[in-house]
Amino acid sequence: MEKIKEFNFWNDNSRNFLEMAYRTDKQEVLYDHPHTGKNIGDCGDMVEIYLSVNGNNIIETITYNVVGCLNTNACANTISFLAEGRNVDEAWEITPQTVIDFLETLPPANHHCAELAVGALYKALNTVTSGKKE
Repeated sequence: MEKIKEFNFWNDNSRNFLEMAYRTDKQEVLYDHPHTGKNIGDCGDMVEIYLSVNGNNIIETITYNVVGCLNTNACANTISFLAEGRNVDEAWEITPQTVIDFLETLPPANHHCAELAVGALYKALNTVTSGKKE
């Protein structure tokens, strides 16, 4: 009989997942950011994304607020990492699969966390392209 390997959180998760799950430098509510997007999942987790975009449509600053699990935090943090410094059109290309691929070890049962975070990003980006705040 084959022995089932016990999951070791620190050794079996990717470096990217661990960094994004525990890094907090972009986790901040910024009320003065002109572009925000908020998304609430069926699980009850909430992600809010705050964008500051310059006149060249470059995302200068992106922060987020999460009320939810470690996986949701990892996904929202990944969004901030991938989108900051990009132009708005490039940020629209970030998909849940982009986030999942970057994190490498996001559990399949938590792929909805990537959808939740990307949805909040899209809502914030929509305020840039539509000129309307959410």
